Parts: sequence; C-alpha cells; structure tokens
Amino acid sequence: MNARAELPVSAPGTKADTGYIGKSIPRANAKRLLQGRGAYTDDLRFPRLAHVVFFRSPHAHARIVSLDLSKARQSPGVIATFDGHAIAEYCTPWVAVLSHLKGLKSPAQYAVAIERACWQGEAVAAIIAETRAQAEDALQLIEVEWEELPVLTDMELALDPATPVIHPDLGDNLCFHRDFTTEGVDDAFARADLVVEDTFHFGRHTGVTLEGRTIVADYNPAQHSLTVYQGTQAPHMMQDIMSRHLNIPEANVRVVTKDVGGSFGIKVHVYPDEMATAAISVMLRRPVKFIADRLESFLTDIHAREHRVRTRLAATKEGKILAFEIDDLTGIGPYSVYPRTSGIEGNQVVNLTGGPYAHKEYRARLDVVFTNKNVTCQYRGVGHPIAVAVTEGIVDLAAQKLGMDPAEFRRINLIPDDAYPYTFPSGLKFELLSHHQCLDKLLALMDYTALRAEQTRLRGKGIYRGIGLAAMIEVTNPSPAFYGVGGARISAQDGATIRLEPSGMVTVLVSVTEQGQGNDAVFAQIAATVLGITMEKVKVVTGDTEVTPYGGGTWASRGAGIGGEAVLQSAKALKSNILDIAAAILNVDKGTLDITGNEVYDKLTGATKMPLSEVGRVGYFRPDTLPMDFQSELTVTRHYTPRGYGFTFTNGIQASLVEVDPDTGFVKLLKHWVVEDCGTILNPMLVDEQMRGGIVQGIGGALFEECLYSADGQMLNGSMADYLVPMAGEMPDMVIAHVESPTKTSELGAKGAGEAGTAGAPAAVMNAINDALLPLNARVSSQPFTPEKILRALGKV
Repeated sequence: MNARAELPVSAPGTKADTGYIGKSIPRANAKRLLQGRGAYTDDLRFPRLAHVVFFRSPHAHARIVSLDLSKARQSPGVIATFDGHAIAEYCTPWVAVLSHLKGLKSPAQYAVAIERACWQGEAVAAIIAETRAQAEDALQLIEVEWEELPVLTDMELALDPATPVIHPDLGDNLCFHRDFTTEGVDDAFARADLVVEDTFHFGRHTGVTLEGRTIVADYNPAQHSLTVYQGTQAPHMMQDIMSRHLNIPEANVRVVTKDVGGSFGIKVHVYPDEMATAAISVMLRRPVKFIADRLESFLTDIHAREHRVRTRLAATKEGKILAFEIDDLTGIGPYSVYPRTSGIEGNQVVNLTGGPYAHKEYRARLDVVFTNKNVTCQYRGVGHPIAVAVTEGIVDLAAQKLGMDPAEFRRINLIPDDAYPYTFPSGLKFELLSHHQCLDKLLALMDYTALRAEQTRLRGKGIYRGIGLAAMIEVTNPSPAFYGVGGARISAQDGATIRLEPSGMVTVLVSVTEQGQGNDAVFAQIAATVLGITMEKVKVVTGDTEVTPYGGGTWASRGAGIGGEAVLQSAKALKSNILDIAAAILNVDKGTLDITGNEVYDKLTGATKMPLSEVGRVGYFRPDTLPMDFQSELTVTRHYTPRGYGFTFTNGIQASLVEVDPDTGFVKLLKHWVVEDCGTILNPMLVDEQMRGGIVQGIGGALFEECLYSADGQMLNGSMADYLVPMAGEMPDMVIAHVESPTKTSELGAKGAGEAGTAGAPAAVMNAINDALLPLNARVSSQPFTPEKILRALGKV
C-alpha cells in the first residue's frame, strides 16, 4: 500500500533519471512573486478605466422606500449611478438550487437589490467614477428612505410559526430539509449498553484571504465581447454564468485569472457585486474595476459553518460503536448562494458524520434555514470540520464514559484496512483507505504512551495538558455526482493541452487554476517526468478560458488528482507523437527509442540520437522530409473525469497537544501531528505546506474566528482589529507524516490534500482541551473555544 503509481520515467542505469514525481520541487513562480513581479487583478490598468463602489444597506432587513442618486451623480469625477432596476435590465437574476437536493428552495437574487435589502451589506446602488476615491466620496451624497422590517438572526427561531418569514413567497424560512435513516437505528440504541449525547455549536466565520475579491470587466461593443479579469477559482464556470446572465455568446466571454492572493473557497462563488460590475461595463461600454476592501469583505464574502448539531452515539460495554444520530441546524443568510447552493455544507455534514467508523446504523436530520445575516456557502473543508468535530467529540465522550483510552477506542471501531471497497451507512463508497496504518503511525510519531505519562505527572503539579485525537475522511476529486447531477453547469472534468515548441520547450495549458497552492509546480513535475525533460523546459499556463481547455478549476481538493491526471495523459500522448517523428527521421522502430534529459536516445545502447529541438524543427519546418503518409502532431489535448466512485476519499488522523490555564481560560497550543493518506504524493513539500496551512485555518475556527452579530443583524467585529485570526505566535510546531494508498481510478494515483488540515484540526484541538479539563469536571463544545467559554465551563464566570 506504500507503493506509488507506476509512472513513465527514464530507464535506470542508461540516462540521468529525470523523474520529478515524489520530489520536493520549489514552485517555479515563487521567485517571481518574492521579487514583486506578481500580477494581481488590482495591478491591471486600462484606458478609460472606471471604478465602481456600492452603496450597501446599513440595515439587516429593510424595504427601500425611496432612493435618490441625483446628488451623487453630480459629484466630481462621477461617470454614472445606477440602482438595482437599471442593472437588472442587463443582468438577469438567478436562483441557487440543485435538483438532487430535493426540496431546496431560494428566492431570485439580483445583482443589486431592487425592493429591499435582506442583510447588512447587501448592495442597493452603484456609483461609477474616474477613481475609487471619487466614487466613495459620492456615496455620502446618496439619500435613502428605509422602512425597517423584522430581523431574524437566531436560526433556532427560524422555523417557529411566530417568526416572520423573510421571503413570504416561499411560505417559510426553510431552505432545505433532509432526513436519512437506516432501518436498525432504534434497535441499536435500544440494545446499547451506553448512549452518550451532546450538542455542538459552531460559530460562523469566513476565509480572510490576503487579497480581497477582485474583478475588472472590459466590454467591447464592436465585437459584443466581454473580457473579465477576475480572482476566481473557476474561470470556465464564470464564463458560462456571465454569458447566460448578461446575454453574451459564451465564445465572446473571456475570463482571465492572473495571480491570486488566496481563495480557500471564498472565490468560487457568484457574488452580486461582481456580476453588477460586469453588467456596468456593458452598460457604459468601458472597462470597470471593483475591488472589495477589507470592511466590505467581512460583510459580503461568504461566511460558513454556523451550525448547531445535537448528537447521540450508541455503544456496547466492550467499546463497539453501534450507531450515530445527529440533528443539524444551520443558518445560511437570506439566499442560497449561486450556483453551488448553500445546502451543500449541511448535506456534507449528513454524509460524513461517523465516516471513519465501522458502525452499521445511522440517523440524520438536517434543517437549512434563512436568516438576515450575510450568506454562507462553501469554504475550505465544506462541512468536514463540523462532521469531524461532531464525530470525534462524541467518540471521545463515549470512550471517557466507558473508561477506555481514546486511541484504543478508535482502534476497535475504525474501518479495517482490509475491508475495502466499503459502503458507509450514508451510502458513500470508499475505494481504499488506511485508518489503522495512520493511527499506528501517528501514535508512534507522537510517542503517545510517553505523552500520557507526562500528562499524568504534570497534573500532579497543577499543570493541565490535554491530548486530542481526530480521525477523518475527506472528499476529493469529485465526480459529476457532486454538482452536475443536480443541474449545475460546473465541470467535473479538467483538460490539459501540451505543445512541443520548435525550440524543444514544452508549453502546458491546464484548466485548473493556480491560487497560490502550487498547482503550476505539480503540473510541470508531471509533464517533465512523463516526457523525460528537465523542469526548466516546461512552461505552465492556467487561468484563461480563451487558451486553456474547458474544465472545472480549483475546488474540493481536485487540482492535482483531476488536473494532474489530464496532464499525465496529455503528456503520454505527446511523447508517443514525438517518438513517432523521431522514428520516422531515424528510420528505426519506435519501440527502440525513449526520451530523457531533453533528448531522444536509443534504449538498447543508451546513445543520444537527437535533441527535442531537432524533432521540433523537422515537425514544424521540414515535414517534407518525413514520409508522405505521415503527419506530425506536436500539440495534444486530453481530458480526465473521475469515474467509478462519486468521490475519491482520503483519510488521516490528527493529534493536538495543548495546555489550558484554569485561572485565565487561555489555551496554549504545544504541538500538532498529522498522518495523512492522499494517495500518490506528487510533491511532499507542497503537500506538507497545504496540511500546515489547513491546520492553521482549522485552529482559527477552533479558537479565534467568529462573525458576531447583534440581535438586529449588525456585524459587530467586521474588521481586522476585532476579528481574530491565528498569528505566527499562536502556532504550534506541526509534524506531518504520510501513508500512501494510490487511487486506482487514475493512473497518477493522486487524491486531494488541500482541505484535510482544516477538516481535522478543530476536532483535535477540541478533544485536547476537553482532555485537559477532564480532571476539573469541565467540558466545552461550542466553537470557538474562547477563554470566556472555558471559564464558564469551569464555573468561574
């Protein structure tokens, strides 16, 4: 299970090995970015460039009685002002539903609100000026009369018959409901020796990307074409959406994604202000730029993870888990987010809870409700941090009640490594996982027995340390079963075009975008390995719908697994074509030739026959010297779509060591360990840094981050002065190790790795805190675990 997938590399002992798979190759673009040569959307300048800012509702729910833009229109530098009605003539509204989420409903949403605002920060007017500063000055001159409407911020009240309905046309505040149950749940709980239950609360938070949301839209009326420069994870998705909602032929819409300063799922959605910016470019027939500043980002970037989950677990006295049961309530704001919808996160919680364990019975209830807060949708991990925390929290509680060590309790219940393929009670199918290998490796890595002994010794001195474990599964490489089956025009495939240049260089064009995670480096590694060339001969191009093949982009830990496989297959086809040409030139059998070190060589003698530049010269400039019936093909495109399984699951386990001060409630993170199985590891350095970055975001949700709202829907901490994020000083040392179980659904064998750290870290930290508090008879289950909450659990406040 530790073997990597077979990949074509040069023959050992004949030429220098140029295989790069599995090696820690630095990102090629890192030096460029460090030298300040990055090109971000806000760096772009165009003739006649206008800047748009949006007048946003100060109320969480209010009707627009009157809106007077006349004074703003006369302000210096102002080019135009538009309300929602004007923009709606150019940009049609959308409704974010998926047919496979039965019963999911949402109202039509406009780029700019027309009759009322449904959350604080919703755009109700646009000011376009020669400069951003001039547009912001004009905002102060807008006159609005509001009629305030009832505000719903407490999701627990959303389904109360006495609570006003936010969207009367929908009949109630329920966006989506799902029930799932296996037949033997009631019997399992009835015959259990132990039933434990708890309620877990998760505070909503957001991605806080280094670079805010950005877009420059440039409409060309002569060609009825639109070029959009946008920091997006899914250029082809945005091309399709802008084409349909702006009524421009799809081939006339080009989306270009330059360098991006982080996404984390925040930049994979349709945002009303970005659609409005594109529409305004069409209206004014000139380029228009919108950059969300940090204050706007807190109010309008999607939030995530506001859940309340009641959980029960049934077990035997010997420690065998019989069943899980959950009741999940989540508040999503006033709209389901387009096009991925706001039902997916809760649906993932239902699908994934209990995922690592071999129980047979499971019951879940999910209610997704509308509120008058900012909208929520997919953010790094998408349901995993909730499902893992709920699962691992209740598992630890069961082990405690049974008097069992939490590691041993997991060993008894984790799905055996020889049980695959395996079907989980929720219906998910697992191809190949390695829970027990990961557990064994983790316990050895952290010296678990010694840590427990040290913990006992320190407790005798009044020092309260805790050790928390969290086993997990992660959805990666999603098939069309994720979105396409529900009618969303989101591609599950990705493509790669690879071209041998006359000089012997290779250009790789891939539909997966680079967001700072290192996809460019991985694609270059794959192409260089397969083609037998050195890395400096490879140039990777991503993020341009006009030149890259059609594909889904970057989300759901799919870049390397799907995009990388497309690169692999395309490179294999190009190599075959190169050898066809070389064989024709040399008048030898193709099977005697191979490529290494940028040269074609004879596999039998090891003798160099020609450089790739000679293949390119003949193929492009002297095809007349080739046989009459031979056509050289030095550009190849291949696509890849995952098949066989709905998702390619990864697995892993994390551990956290913390120290809790019972007098202050402060938590000190001492160390964090991860053993992860993401299939074939393409670049260990990049994988490990993805893990570390994900852990940091998971720790943020566990200890620091929460979007706080008042009862009347005002965000209370929408700035970096008030919204806490983990800093370098809070970070523990992180030790990363791996098990490799390559997926057989692709030749590359790669699974995803981008979200595992975020998925497991909150649960590990929570269990560590509760382990530290155990001698003090205290327990916390409401994230983030602030000092105040810990002191309250200790009865000190």
